[in-house]
Amino acid sequence: MKFFVLSGVITLYSGIVEMEEIRVGVAGFGSIGRAIARQIIRGVDGLRLTAVGVREPAVPPAFEWGDQGPPVFTRLGDLEPHCDVVIECAPAQHLSSIITPVLRVGKKAVVLSSGALLDHPELIDLAREHHGQILVPSGAILGLDALLGAAEGEIQSVKMTSRKPIKGFVGAPFLEQQNIDVLGLTKPTLIFSGSAREAAAGFPANLNVAVSVSLAGIGPDRTQLEVWADPTLVRNTHHIEVISDSALLSMEIQNIPSENPKTGRITAQSVIALLRKLRAPLCVGT
Repeated sequence: MKFFVLSGVITLYSGIVEMEEIRVGVAGFGSIGRAIARQIIRGVDGLRLTAVGVREPAVPPAFEWGDQGPPVFTRLGDLEPHCDVVIECAPAQHLSSIITPVLRVGKKAVVLSSGALLDHPELIDLAREHHGQILVPSGAILGLDALLGAAEGEIQSVKMTSRKPIKGFVGAPFLEQQNIDVLGLTKPTLIFSGSAREAAAGFPANLNVAVSVSLAGIGPDRTQLEVWADPTLVRNTHHIEVISDSALLSMEIQNIPSENPKTGRITAQSVIALLRKLRAPLCVGT
């Protein structure tokens, strides 16, 4: 007899309970996907990397896979049969094709492109209908636990200010539409002011953190955001101010960039911390 619990399987044999490993798939193998895979391979209790989704499965990426050998390689949308949990860390336009098969069978999807959820609310309905779950890790932001708590009461306002080195904004659709050349900036410059929803559309690879903040708090239309391109910075910096009936919050994080200047190193570590909670006997934080 088998029971599915937290994407793992409890198998009963003669009164002995054995918890099988949670099979993890990684969709996308850029800097974040590689960092997550590396940590799982090094050893995370109860987890095993079983599949990696890439654009060309026939040409698997070079990587140190360790003693367990390489996982199965599939296309981004074909991970579900090989996994209990799929981690999406691919370009935002692939979100739906990656996690739809996972949610349809009641499994879990860890989503880093949280901004893309605003364009695909049907994915939340799909998860609800089939008892799947979309998990959004803290990623490169802080304070989501406090925001979730405050949201149980009344939040009057949430304002976020993001400052990043100029290289982190190269290729953002908003800048191309506005003909803004960030590489030519010589001083800190305000390049965007608006809602988290507007930021998600204009900076799909840069500001998922703003959407995560909005989902934890008062929503993407009421969460206000300023974005600064700063040639004097070497770290991605986010400051959040929250006014609520339970607490006044003022929080700041300075992220050390990963190999990809658009993301911080802590993003991958946040995913691993979330995965550990799936099996942990003690969970800390909301």
